[in-house]
Amino acid sequence: MTAPAGAPAVSVSAAIKVDTLTKKYPTTEAIKGISFEVHPGEIFGLIGPDGAGKTTTFQILAGVMEATSGQVAIFGQPAREARTQTGYLTQAFSLYPDLTVAENIRYIGDLRRVPRHEIQERAHRYLSMFDMDRFTDRLAGRLSGGMKQKLALACALVAQPRVLLLDEPTTGVDPVSRREFWDTLAHLALDGLTIMVATPYLDEAERCHRVALMHLGEIREIGTPAELRDHLGAKRLELHTDDLSRAEEILSLESARHAEIYDVQRFGDRLDIIVPDEAIGRKLVESSLVAAGLKADIFRVDRPTLENTFVATLRAIGQDVQSPPYPGRHPHADLKGKTAIGADHLTKRFGGFTAVKDVNVHVKYGEIYGLLGANGAGKTTTIKMLCGLIEATSGDMELAGRKGGFRSDEVRQKIGYMSQKFSLYDDLSISENLDFFAGVYGVPPDEVEEKKRWVLAFSGLEGKENLVTGSLPGGWKQRVAFGASILHEPSVLFLDEPTSGVDPLARRAFWRMINKLADMGTAILVTTHYLEEAEQCNRLGFMVAGELVAEGTPGGVRQQQGGHLLEFVVDQPQKAADLLREKDDRWRVSLFGDRLHVITDASVEQGIRETTDRLNASQIRVLEAREETYSLEDVFIVVVEKARKQGKVAKEE
Repeated sequence: MTAPAGAPAVSVSAAIKVDTLTKKYPTTEAIKGISFEVHPGEIFGLIGPDGAGKTTTFQILAGVMEATSGQVAIFGQPAREARTQTGYLTQAFSLYPDLTVAENIRYIGDLRRVPRHEIQERAHRYLSMFDMDRFTDRLAGRLSGGMKQKLALACALVAQPRVLLLDEPTTGVDPVSRREFWDTLAHLALDGLTIMVATPYLDEAERCHRVALMHLGEIREIGTPAELRDHLGAKRLELHTDDLSRAEEILSLESARHAEIYDVQRFGDRLDIIVPDEAIGRKLVESSLVAAGLKADIFRVDRPTLENTFVATLRAIGQDVQSPPYPGRHPHADLKGKTAIGADHLTKRFGGFTAVKDVNVHVKYGEIYGLLGANGAGKTTTIKMLCGLIEATSGDMELAGRKGGFRSDEVRQKIGYMSQKFSLYDDLSISENLDFFAGVYGVPPDEVEEKKRWVLAFSGLEGKENLVTGSLPGGWKQRVAFGASILHEPSVLFLDEPTSGVDPLARRAFWRMINKLADMGTAILVTTHYLEEAEQCNRLGFMVAGELVAEGTPGGVRQQQGGHLLEFVVDQPQKAADLLREKDDRWRVSLFGDRLHVITDASVEQGIRETTDRLNASQIRVLEAREETYSLEDVFIVVVEKARKQGKVAKEE
């Protein structure tokens, strides 16, 4: 095996070696004889749907669980004997909320038998690296999600491990903090730390040197992100049409009948169609839509994303998440076009702190509106005001046809709310939770059993309704919570980070259902930290420090940013990123494995020429350069950083 691009060229044995690893439980085989190696100084990604066996693999590598059979070695030692060389960050952060930042690090350092003077020196080093050295006396429970993540990483690093295992480390962390986190990982890998990470966010997996796709306890593919995308041998057609819902239905049927269409995915203002042959696929798409009386405008052809590859690979082996028909009996199509959620000059103050400042938001029935922002931006406070959970300090609001009395039973029956923090009762069974919410929402008795069967089918939990809810993995909990929030067919739906921690296949099922509800006339306001799925919204609003600073369709907000996004493939990615950040704003340069994204205000030709000259002058070879379309994450970073330059900074940051 060759060393990955951007990883140190170290001629030693594998940092992690897994040989025919198996783990069996009484009722299932979680891992089925997997084998792989991870190079020293490599960032290696493990991706797969819920139940693939990723967490079990991590627990065995960390030495906290025994394998049934097979071999696992960390730098030549059995995993249990190598625990002093291994740092392990679990899905649930193992911080103590009542201890300060410094106390958490000191406690973990003591457990790992690190001398006190070294704990203090290392704590200062890592907290400075993570820009958290000014928060040493703050209680961990009062940190934002991104700051908690950085503290958990500092705790994992205090023993100076040679291998770092990260199991879904950025779930619930905002895009700005996620990008900073991954920049830190890249620097740690360049210093020789070997990192293995599991993530449900495939835009993050693009930042790994190599990736393994795991499914039902088996590894299906291993390679660099580029190799996995190229292996699919397909193109992605981005299409605009007059009726996205109808076009998606038509092309999905064609996909089932023809091998010329691999996949169809709906977004807020376009469809993405994955085809093996561009010319044949384009002709089939255009002819199918024209025959149905729809105009087809294919405005861009590009490479498939890693998520496209992930979905296509799993579908090829018969794995997909089904979307059972929603048993809706009370559509709201007659309301389409009318205002469902309205806010003018909405403001909320807590003492001397203004959490939301002069926000104007209007969402119509049948529309999906995405409210985006970093942690502390004011999104959740805004949602709580809009749905009547807390009183606004000032401003005018409208909800479900009412301009007041949002706490009345009449309004409550019209809205659904899935909170950011899981909103079911962990000590009740799934069935008991659904019965409870059906009663609270006033679901007609003759509809309850049919609706419950739908939630179980949507969640992939048929026959398991008596499981205690608290025993479910996070992704399944989210599906049940989503189902519970729409049992009563609300005309207005608030979803606060509904797919946090949900794998890509399940996320597809979520968004098919969200789009179906919108087609039926439901107004939907959603927040998310996963910017790829924000593409599925019809309109977006970006919040910074309590203010709405940008708004528009996904395509429209891209056009508002100006400048150009340039992509460079180079032979020394981290060195190149650090060099460019010395003179440019740090947010203009981001690293994705062996690729750099550089935002320039110059022309494309001038930007490529000037950047290439700077890199060549430092003996960094540019292998490829081209203009790329802004991703919504790029747009998010640009919007946030421009607002910060204007002095708009969240209080907690």
